[in-house]
Amino acid sequence: MWLLMAFILVPLVEIGLFIQVGGIIGLWPTLLIVLLTAILGTWLVRAQGAVAMGQLRGSFSQQTDPTEPLAHGAMILIAGVLLLTPGFFTDALGFALLTPPFRRAAFAYLRKRINVQSFSTGPQGAPRSQGPTTIEGEYHEVPPEDTPRGPSGWTRD
Repeated sequence: MWLLMAFILVPLVEIGLFIQVGGIIGLWPTLLIVLLTAILGTWLVRAQGAVAMGQLRGSFSQQTDPTEPLAHGAMILIAGVLLLTPGFFTDALGFALLTPPFRRAAFAYLRKRINVQSFSTGPQGAPRSQGPTTIEGEYHEVPPEDTPRGPSGWTRD
């Protein structure tokens, strides 16, 4: 139900803001602002996304919980979608999601509301083998007298 309300209310808010801002500063400056926020937002999403990817790689290499870097990456992706959507309200939400303090607050709020049952870094349900790796294949034994002498033929002198 809340998703339906968002699909109805967000466009209405955007239309109202376009009318208000366009009435104050005019049509072309309004359109220029929308275009500039999309360009600036794209640049900021790329920069913040690179930082988030670095943090995610770091959590994988240190084998720590990647939940927070993944959530930040998802929020940056959502911010990119909001910034590319024309409008002032969506731009404000998108720019808010690009600021790390807002993302941390949103992550803390979501973490309180979501209960994770388990976390594992390996394949699910697969037992870890402790022994040597077995490689299957076919072979035939070459008697010592049939072994060629000299170069193998794979290299040239």
